[in-house]
Amino acid sequence: MSSDAPRWEAPEGEGRHAPTPEVDRPAPSVSAPPRALAHPLPAGMRDLLPEEAQRRRALARRVLDHFVLYGYEPVTLPAFEFAEVLERGLGTLEAADVLRFIEPESGEVAALRPDMTPQIARLVATRLASAPRPIRLCYEGTVLRRRQGRARRHRQIPQAGVELYGVGTLGGDLEILRLAASAVREAGLEHFVVDLGHAMIARALLDAVPAGLAAELSEVLELKDASRLAAVLASPRATDVPRRIVAAIAALPDLAGGGEADPDGAVVFHRAAGLLAGTPAEAPLAELRALWDAARKSPELGPSLRVDLGELRGLAYYTGAIFHVLADGPGEPIAAGGRYDTLLSRFGLPMPAVGFALNLDAVAWARDVAGAADEPALRVLLSVPPERAEPLAAALRGLAVPVVAHAADQDPEGYALSWRFSHLVRERDGALVVEAAPGGGASEAGVVPAGLDDAAAARAIVLKTGAPRRGGK
Repeated sequence: MSSDAPRWEAPEGEGRHAPTPEVDRPAPSVSAPPRALAHPLPAGMRDLLPEEAQRRRALARRVLDHFVLYGYEPVTLPAFEFAEVLERGLGTLEAADVLRFIEPESGEVAALRPDMTPQIARLVATRLASAPRPIRLCYEGTVLRRRQGRARRHRQIPQAGVELYGVGTLGGDLEILRLAASAVREAGLEHFVVDLGHAMIARALLDAVPAGLAAELSEVLELKDASRLAAVLASPRATDVPRRIVAAIAALPDLAGGGEADPDGAVVFHRAAGLLAGTPAEAPLAELRALWDAARKSPELGPSLRVDLGELRGLAYYTGAIFHVLADGPGEPIAAGGRYDTLLSRFGLPMPAVGFALNLDAVAWARDVAGAADEPALRVLLSVPPERAEPLAAALRGLAVPVVAHAADQDPEGYALSWRFSHLVRERDGALVVEAAPGGGASEAGVVPAGLDDAAAARAIVLKTGAPRRGGK
């Protein structure tokens, strides 16, 4: 499920119901690179140094474990596919938007994945076609695609997401919305907005417009450019479009509500019902209203829900409800998802489907802005005589404690500070002194008495650090 929905920006001179828009600055969790690199990376690529890599890994593990608690089974997917598979799932891929290459073994054109949902659709249609339904799958990995908005360059996007197959509209959509909200909270964010829409509202109206004009209107609607939209609809090219369709399309950017001003959505849905009555968008509006009413009753969703009937997602496979989750900081969705009931039929296995993905970089940025603190990771630096270091280190690793032995005459304090160890353990008169490492963020610990065997000493060290008990082997 793509999490690279259109970037949120407030219309000029107006407030919006979403959190603060993006500003041009790097994410707090990313260190600014040197001005010049001797060995530069391709545009949009970046390294993760140990601290950020550890945070990313912990965040991904936390989210995936949460998905598993809800019955979603993890799958792992290849980094690239034959381009034909991705084209089948996403529609025609523009050469400028996807990195392609010739796969040496077959001579076929392959592409680095810009989205994982078509890959999972291929997997379900070929490997899990006879599996009992519903099918619940989750995944984590990196996709590569062109950057949306001002910076048109390739970028890598770390994602974690879920796919639900074989459950129809209301039940499946509600399950995915609830899971998205609970996953965002599990990631450490309490304040966020869920913008809910329906892909077929705008699409049904645009289907009543000549193809060339519909393409331009689609682009304008994605940008939410109301003045340009009005100009296009007033042009001679729109003369033959039914006036009711023109009026409905013109109103789409303003058909948004929820929040304090319209908590139950009554204002926006009442206005939309009048505008869309008798148009092809009437049925999807009724479907969205049913989902909205059900979601409003969910404690996980009610307070955070907003509705946006003018949302038009760029990827081709959405057929029903769509949503994205916004939080202060990134200026783009931290999660996005929706329904794509025709996707599996492109692979020969018709089946309803819905899912979402978290953008882990955006989630990490939002966590930084929200001040969501990670628990200090327990990492022990042993500065004890060599004959004691190895067996004691082995005992600590048996308790799942990361540990490194370091010579006492090689500045253990400086090493512990540079590599973010939480605790430093030294030997004094046979006893083990457990200290908070400089800059480790942990509290002072204590002394482990002499005479204990390595296993008992390791357990005592963990107790002295105040860390939660970790599972041993």
